[in-house]
Amino acid sequence: MRVLITGTNGQLGRELTRQYADKDVKLLLTDVNELDITNVDNVFNYFNNEKPDVVINCAAHTAVDKCETDIENAYKINTIGTKNLSAAAYSIGAEIVQVSTDYVFDGTINKELTEFDTPNPQTVYGKTKLEGENFVKTLNPKHYIVRTAWLYGDGNNFVRTMLNLSKNNKTITVVNDQFGSPTSTVDLAKVIINLIENKNYGLFHCTCKGKCSWYDFAKEIFKLKNVDVNLTPCTTEEFPRPAKRPNYSVLKNYMLELTTGDTTRTWQEALKEYLS
Repeated sequence: MRVLITGTNGQLGRELTRQYADKDVKLLLTDVNELDITNVDNVFNYFNNEKPDVVINCAAHTAVDKCETDIENAYKINTIGTKNLSAAAYSIGAEIVQVSTDYVFDGTINKELTEFDTPNPQTVYGKTKLEGENFVKTLNPKHYIVRTAWLYGDGNNFVRTMLNLSKNNKTITVVNDQFGSPTSTVDLAKVIINLIENKNYGLFHCTCKGKCSWYDFAKEIFKLKNVDVNLTPCTTEEFPRPAKRPNYSVLKNYMLELTTGDTTRTWQEALKEYLS
């Protein structure tokens, strides 16, 4: 099997590359320098030449705040790029995995959100990712759409930001009224590979089990690393950002539970392994 991974230099791309290393697959690894997914001719030429059996699209404009002003690029990468990959994959009979986000929801309802709940994005990032999902559904029936949240792995993420801040700050303030599920790229990559191996097409949520606030997340990070820092909670209003954050974006891995089974760990267990 020939597996194309776009955005291979990102956190998830690196973890997928690592987990596929001991499997009988031919990896086609690309980032923006090797394949500009926003250029439809480039994408079709690449697919016609390399003939991947499946593409895992990890490429995205994920700078949530920047997307609010860099609107054109957000749509080009998150929506049009996804459209191009879906169409090119369909043209040669290939499958596509689209990695999506909890930002497709508005985060106003205090309940676990399933794949059957109605999206209502409030940010440019969320809107462009949802439109990307829609193109995947429309253009390629052989699709896996996987929504995740609060992702961390090999790269820049909340965990590393907190640890870096603690080196030079005795007091750190973190939002305590936004809730989600911290998710390790290890668990997400494992689920994606399993979906492909089982031909389990469709829309899926995939986060680690359990929920917490960003403050709780930071508290656990510092506890596990034995970091002595004065951690102070604050509200979203006290820490305004250009892009509106969902107050409650806890995703339920409902479709995984109903089909292949949910193999994800608790967020605390996954975090402990990551920090070890």
